Amino acid sequence: MTAVAGRTDVRLEIVVNGEPREARAATLAALLDELGYGDQRVATAINGDFVPERARPGTTLRTGDHVEVVAPRQGG
Repeated sequence: MTAVAGRTDVRLEIVVNGEPREARAATLAALLDELGYGDQRVATAINGDFVPERARPGTTLRTGDHVEVVAPRQGG
């Protein structure tokens, strides 16, 4: 954690869809916004456990978490 002029920046080392990355989001809902998913309908899991949409705002992320985000595919 780095403090700069009264501001605290938290950066988590996590894995998203198999790719290591740094994130500032504290919750799964915030991570989806940070990743640009916005209002897209996606399925999510953390460390192999499904996280329903309604639980995302209260689901805290921790360094080392493995997050899966799956968007539905269209087509035939």
